[in-house]
Amino acid sequence: MDLSRKRVLITGGAGFIGSHLADRLLKMGCRVIAYDNFDQYYTGKEQNIRHNLGNPSFTLMRADILDYEKLVSVAKITDVIFHEAAQPGVRFSIQKPRKAHEVNATGTLNVLEAAREAKTAKIVVASSSSVYGVPKYLPMDEEHPTTPNSPYAASKLAAEKYCLSYNESYKMRTTILRYFSVYGPRGRPDQVIRKFTTEILEGRQPVIYGDGMQTRDFTYVDDIVDATLLAMESDEADGQVFNIGGGRQITIKDLVSLLIRVLNREDEISPRYEPGYAGDFPHTLADVSKAKKILGYEPKVPLQEGIQRFLSWYTDHPRRTRSSES
Repeated sequence: MDLSRKRVLITGGAGFIGSHLADRLLKMGCRVIAYDNFDQYYTGKEQNIRHNLGNPSFTLMRADILDYEKLVSVAKITDVIFHEAAQPGVRFSIQKPRKAHEVNATGTLNVLEAAREAKTAKIVVASSSSVYGVPKYLPMDEEHPTTPNSPYAASKLAAEKYCLSYNESYKMRTTILRYFSVYGPRGRPDQVIRKFTTEILEGRQPVIYGDGMQTRDFTYVDDIVDATLLAMESDEADGQVFNIGGGRQITIKDLVSLLIRVLNREDEISPRYEPGYAGDFPHTLADVSKAKKILGYEPKVPLQEGIQRFLSWYTDHPRRTRSSES
């Protein structure tokens, strides 16, 4: 599919990934509607899209994916949908499982049904590596068992199943992307790289839950956007699920040490350890061979370079944001 000049709906379009996706699509000549309810889970999203508000090809719509009638009306004036809206947060979902379900499962069903009514050409849906739960083996490929160990992970898996069922039942073109630990400019305050950075620069001890030996496969946001666009453009991706990761892992303990070193706080700061929490998982590492083969995806930004890019943005932007998990 050629995306140039398409009319595009991005749910969660003012959020971290959605706003970066909007930037790229606008450069491609698309007309973009960023659909976002500006939920108070975290604040500051207005800054993500402020630079596009004067662009005649960009429209901001403050609305909720749980408002089905509004969603249908917008879907009817767009060609394709990138579904990025979600209620994130493993610990948040343990505290408020109903909200995680309503936004991630029911919200996705609304998007799919609105797309069906509007005869949308294709939908690309953001999912999460959390659906795998505790890994049985590494790296995890798309055939790895899905055993979610939090309401957040369960709600994302339910969303996936709805997408696949619509692909089968209605021949609706859907593609699912399981993102692995996305980071970069505009990242949410509760995401670990931003959270650790804030703690270190404010002179506080960065809090590590557990022993710090758990590993994550961090993926820079530009690589995520690349993969998301490739998935929309690929006909072969229809009805498929893909891992989108960086393909390398680092321990949380080593990540904190790296940030302390890069921020020149080695003589001032050391981490503080607290007990682990329910729903956490020991390791993630993406097998991205399927995405490479079918989508042509190739992660380009190594972790140290990505952290430098993130820090350059972080030091240049106000940090008056908050998160329910920060």
